[in-house]
Amino acid sequence: MKKSVPAASPDAYVAALDGWHRPLVESLRRATLAAGTLDERIKWGHLVYFSNGPVLLIRAEEKRVLFGFWRGKRLVELEPRLKPSGKYELATMVLREGDKIAPAQVKKLVKAAIELNRSVGDPTAASD
Repeated sequence: MKKSVPAASPDAYVAALDGWHRPLVESLRRATLAAGTLDERIKWGHLVYFSNGPVLLIRAEEKRVLFGFWRGKRLVELEPRLKPSGKYELATMVLREGDKIAPAQVKKLVKAAIELNRSVGDPTAASD
């Protein structure tokens, strides 16, 4: 999973994964897409989901998978493993080999994140 040409599609991104990364990303992706209407894209070299702006990302790295939310600081009460960092209200959960997150929990987080973008607006908008 070293730096390379970005995947041509979300399906290609997942297909290129191996080892423990693939089933974890497949599970996150499946639950994310089941949670609501999202536009799934490859952006910045990984999976990014949009609904009135960016909602969340799934990024496989060599030793971890990042599951991050643009308004994640507002979701920490739902999932304490989310750690605030970066611009906007970003918070990210680091998942390593053997870590688990239930699909129901993923859906709960994604639904809440979609609702935040609906009610508050695009997290990347300057007027936020």
